[in-house]
Amino acid sequence: MNRLAPYLLLVLLASACAPSTVSRADRARWEAHASAVTITRDDWGIAHVKGTTDADAVFGMLYAQAEDDFNRVEMNYLNALGRTAEALGDSTIWQDLRARLFIDPDSMKALYASSPEWLRALMDASADGLNYFLFTHPEVKPKVLTKFEPWMALPFSEGSIGWDLETVRLQQLEAFYSQPATVAATSHAEIQVAEAVGEYREPTGSNGFAIAPARTQNGKALLLINPHTSFFFRAEMQVTSDEGLNAYGAVTWGQFFIYQGFNEKAGWMHTSSNVDQIDEYLETISAAGNGFTYKYDGADRPVMTDTVRLSFKGDSGVRTREFITYRTHHGPVIRSNGGQWVTVRLMQEPVKALTQSFQRTKATDHATFTATMRNHTNSSNNTIFADASGNIAYFHANYVPKRDPKFTWNRPVDGSTSATEWKGIHTIEESPDLLNPTNGWIQNTNNAPWSAAGPQSRRARDFAPYFEEGGENERGLHAIEVLSRRNDFTLETLIAAAYDPHLIAFDGLIPPLGRAYEALRRSDPLRSALAEQVAMLRAWDRRWGVESVPTSLAVFWGEELSRRARANPGAEDPASDGNTGRRSDPAEMLSALKAASDRLAADFGSWKTPWGEINRFQRLTDDIVHPFDDAKPSIPVGFTSAQWGSLASFGARTFRGSKRMYGTSGNSFVAVVEFGDSVRALAVTAGGQSGDTSSKHFNDQAERYATGNLRPVYFYPSQLVGKTERVYRPGQR
Repeated sequence: MNRLAPYLLLVLLASACAPSTVSRADRARWEAHASAVTITRDDWGIAHVKGTTDADAVFGMLYAQAEDDFNRVEMNYLNALGRTAEALGDSTIWQDLRARLFIDPDSMKALYASSPEWLRALMDASADGLNYFLFTHPEVKPKVLTKFEPWMALPFSEGSIGWDLETVRLQQLEAFYSQPATVAATSHAEIQVAEAVGEYREPTGSNGFAIAPARTQNGKALLLINPHTSFFFRAEMQVTSDEGLNAYGAVTWGQFFIYQGFNEKAGWMHTSSNVDQIDEYLETISAAGNGFTYKYDGADRPVMTDTVRLSFKGDSGVRTREFITYRTHHGPVIRSNGGQWVTVRLMQEPVKALTQSFQRTKATDHATFTATMRNHTNSSNNTIFADASGNIAYFHANYVPKRDPKFTWNRPVDGSTSATEWKGIHTIEESPDLLNPTNGWIQNTNNAPWSAAGPQSRRARDFAPYFEEGGENERGLHAIEVLSRRNDFTLETLIAAAYDPHLIAFDGLIPPLGRAYEALRRSDPLRSALAEQVAMLRAWDRRWGVESVPTSLAVFWGEELSRRARANPGAEDPASDGNTGRRSDPAEMLSALKAASDRLAADFGSWKTPWGEINRFQRLTDDIVHPFDDAKPSIPVGFTSAQWGSLASFGARTFRGSKRMYGTSGNSFVAVVEFGDSVRALAVTAGGQSGDTSSKHFNDQAERYATGNLRPVYFYPSQLVGKTERVYRPGQR
């Protein structure tokens, strides 16, 4: 019997009720890919996709992602394409307009057509995998995208949670484009977007550590992969082919490359950078007939226009809104400012970006990984690297324009002169990168690279200010503490370091609190009201834990101090990076502690409430905006917000109707990897692999996630023996 006969029979049965509009050519191509792909689901539901060619593997990779959570795949595409309003209504119309200022479908189609053949094959396969899923799953009803096209991978070439274009403020964009354009700036609402009083923004970013063989017990390089994103933003999977692809890690839903992960010889971890790689230009505008001109080196140039038509879901069906958009050679107009229009310039190299994103997954050592970095399209991320040869490395943000240092580049610069033009892109050799520093470790926690390798780090004075606009943060100080502590790291002790419970921010906050308390008059009512709280905090080891009452008190106190600082311009926020609390007002510290105690008592019956009763992980639905309910099951989590220096980050807050705090971001995927003759890894994902609430893999990793109990990664086929739930080909049901 033909070995494919049972498979083809299952495909025919599965597609019997599928749409009949699919061409024979499409169906034949899909089935050819599917016959060359095997998907193995392990006992955590994680897909291990094996294809004959890279394109076959990509086909299976996207098919498996769609099986796990088609909703998130589709929504990521809609966001990248500027089409979210078609699914969600006109509330997201400005988000779509922002995307379409940079992404023109016709231009993307032309770039696809001119792409290298091998890359087109991967883009074709990614679209085919999603379309075949829809063909074989007619019960799945897309919100918008009933057919995926290969070019759609190009505007979706970056796996970061925040793309460069998202630096454009939507309120400012709306103020400019919501009314007819005129030269007079006063006709545009010139708004300053600022955080509302009392609004708090959870620190975002990631942690990456690399340990050299000299500081490990087994003499092998180690890597920590610890992205801090919104939960369920990425899937975990492995993808292999007979053409040398064998990558494991976290993939952003809908993309065909492992974004943060490892292969048998090398691993990479991206952390959000503070590089200044985006510039704004002040354009001097004049009316000219029915259009506008802008000044440039003494001449008038025409402002370019385009018509953007956006569809959105209305009460009575799909509606359309039309915008006239403007741009100069610098980029699109995004707002007005003091009588001038403001344009923005950022990296727009989708073909090179997609090339780099895929090719790095096949890099086998520092040299081949560096070669992929010469595409210079990993624009907003730093990268921590380790390989089986024992190399560890730090790559600073990979797209840094060269500029004249006499200008202040973190503010809009004069767009009327060629003096402010970019002078090319800085090479890797011109960047504050590191290779094998003698201290034996590298860390980045979204802090400046000037402490990436302790005393072996590069020096800020040797680089232009635009290379780095941030500084140190509490996690960075904590990372240096744990990495300097030992010379015999193993995977297990690296996990312990990644979950070290020291809340380093309170090292600087609690001593001045004690001094403020001691300075109180004996008659002051706060002396008796706060005696027990102050004594508890002073005796506390400043370690988080689910049973820890001081953690609850400290976090609520710190949040209260931070809330007051945000309401008082000029005050020092104790939650801001590097603030030790030494300049905090003594009376404010005591008053805030009393308020925090009262809030704990009001919400939980006593200020002596263990942290785990308050700080919880809950997954009830697969909604992208997740609901929370104190009456529904949840799990205690010991680690805290990154703002207090917790390396294991858990961004939690209360929601409408809740008293408990529920996490929505922070540790989302954690892996530790050991490289050598073979690779060994442990990992955990927030909640579980599947978005199907009826699946046992919807929330089966929650307890492990909350306790930092990483599970073995099944990287080799031999490790899947006895750990496999299902082996099948795409199309089989």
